[in-house]
Order: sequence, then structure tokens, then C-alpha cells
Amino acid sequence: MRGVIVLLCAALLVGSGCARFDQAQSQPFTTQPELKPGPSSSPPPPPPLPPKPFPKACPAPGVMQGCLESTSGLIMLPDSQSAWVAERTTGAVKEVSTRAEPKVKLVIPVDPSGDGGLMDITLSPTYSQDRLMYAYVSTPTDNRVIRIADGDIPKPILTGIPKAATGNMGSMIFTSPTTLVVQTSDAGNPAMAADPASLAGKVLRLEQPTTVNPAPPTTALSGMGAGGSMCTDPSDGALYITDRTPTADRLQRITKDSKTSTVWTWPDRPGVAGCAARDGTVLVNLVNTKQTVAVRLAPDTGAVTGEPEVVRQDQHGHAWALQLSPDGNVWGATVNKTSGDAEKLDDVVFPLFPSGGGFPRSNADNT
Repeated sequence: MRGVIVLLCAALLVGSGCARFDQAQSQPFTTQPELKPGPSSSPPPPPPLPPKPFPKACPAPGVMQGCLESTSGLIMLPDSQSAWVAERTTGAVKEVSTRAEPKVKLVIPVDPSGDGGLMDITLSPTYSQDRLMYAYVSTPTDNRVIRIADGDIPKPILTGIPKAATGNMGSMIFTSPTTLVVQTSDAGNPAMAADPASLAGKVLRLEQPTTVNPAPPTTALSGMGAGGSMCTDPSDGALYITDRTPTADRLQRITKDSKTSTVWTWPDRPGVAGCAARDGTVLVNLVNTKQTVAVRLAPDTGAVTGEPEVVRQDQHGHAWALQLSPDGNVWGATVNKTSGDAEKLDDVVFPLFPSGGGFPRSNADNT
């Protein structure tokens, strides 16, 4: 009977195929118990959040990013949807765009007391080769023009422009590949603007602006009040200058053959600032009245054809800079935080004609 049981067990084992001794013998022997992972005490990480839409903290539809400090100089970039903008009181130059968050390009040490600080920026006409930027700035002792190469410290080009509690604003523009024109304010003293020995209250030409043995500036125009801005009309090369005197705000003109004239005056002193010109029409920002106006000149005589036409009223508040963009639009930059009218999205860089189109535009086109 016992033999029968043994035979049955053997048959069952062979028939089932459950014992595979060849695999078991191939594994290394160990006396350590096999530990299997138990349940984790830490919860699984949450799924990633979807990216926040641009802009983030400062939504500013239709403009380049808001929440800037009050601006001064403005440089439009080739895509017509981004720019470099200067903040007067912080000395920062920021790259702003309709599509991305602002980036700080550089910060220039400035003295922002009074109406000083970082007043204007402009690029070398050959920036793609030399990477040079120029800035008009205040220091504790003077106003000056500096040159900044990428990755280098700022270096002075023109120093000793008088500085005071007011009357420090200034502007710059290249009128040729080698001529930098600088507008200085009167430092609150009209007598200095009339003094040939003073750099205050002048429009100055700097030829071949360099940091090594620069040529002395020559005077293109004297008797300037508090500085506004300058712009050129590419159709005829005329240079337009805005300034503020004790009796009136002005728009003046210097032709390519150096003839000067007063184009328009505003006895009510609305606060002229930035300008942009093309084909005999000059756009001028009026800071105090929150306007941009178009001054139109006859092509044959240069005479003004009528009262300045309002093309912007109140939108985005107090604006200083105006710059043409490559696509023909015009962009402005606001100064609401220093003009006593700050709002949630200030300050901003904005298109003068949100629907696009060329320059100049009439008031009917802007409605």
C-alpha cells in the first residue's frame, strides 16, 4: 500500500509541472529576507499647474507690459512689437514687448532728484556692429551724456551740463551716422540759456562722439527752456525741437541747411514733450492735457496749415516719449506716476493708433 502512495505522488508532481528546480537553482542563495515595498507615507506630487497667461501681475491689454516706473527715452525695435524703454527715476533700461514679460537690460546709476535721472537713451546708427548705446543722465554734480558698450561700464562723452533743482531734462538724436545732437535744459535759469559759455539751454552738435579726445560741441540753437524732445522728418531731414519757456511752450525747426524757425507756440503751456515727424506732419505729446496733437506743415513753404489737431485725448493719461515704429505706427510711453495721476497699469508703452495703419493719421481715423 505504501508503494502505491509513493507512485501516485510522483505521478501528480510530474503531471502538474509546478516544480521547476532548474530556475530555483540558477538564483544565488541568500539568508536575507526579501523585502517588498510597502505603502508610501508621502502623497504623490500634484500634477503641474498650467502656465499662467501673460501678462502676470500687471495685465495691460493692447500695450507693452504695464507697471513700469515713469518713463523717459524710448527705442522701438525692428519687430514693431517690442522696445527698450528708460525709467527716469530708477535708471533702468527695460526690454518690453506685447508678447513677453519685461526684462531689465541694464541699470545706470543716476541722481533722480528734481526732474533729473535717466532722461533719454538712443542707439548708435551702427549699433548692429558696435553695440553702443548713449544716455543723457543726471549725477549729483551735473547732467551729462554717456556712452555704454555691451558689458562695459558707462563712459562720459559730454560732462558739465548745469544741474539744478529743476530744468534738467534733455534729449538726444543722431541726425547723421556721425552727428549726435543733444538738447539741454536751462537749469531753471534763462540767463544761462542765453550765455554762450554755458552748456545749459542749448541744442548742441557732437561730431564723432567718442570717449577719447572728443571734439568740443558746437551750438545749433540757444535760448532753450526746459527740455522736451527732438525728432527728425525723414522726408526732408528737418529737425524738430520742443521746449518749455516761462511764457510759452514751443515747437521749433532746424532745416538741413541750418535755417531755424518757430513752428508753433502754446501760450497756455500744456507741457510739450516727445515728438515724431513724417511727411510734413509733426506729432507732439502734451503732458498736462493728456493729448497728442498733429501739427501739419505745407510741403512747399513749411508754413503751418492750421490749428494743431488732437489725435489722442486722455487714453493712457500723461505721455512723454513718441517714437515711430518700422511698421509705420507710433508708440508712446507714459509718465503718470510722476505726473500725479498713477493708475493700476501705469506706466506703459502704448500704440498711438491701436488699429494699426500708417503715419500720419487724421483724427477721424483714430475714432
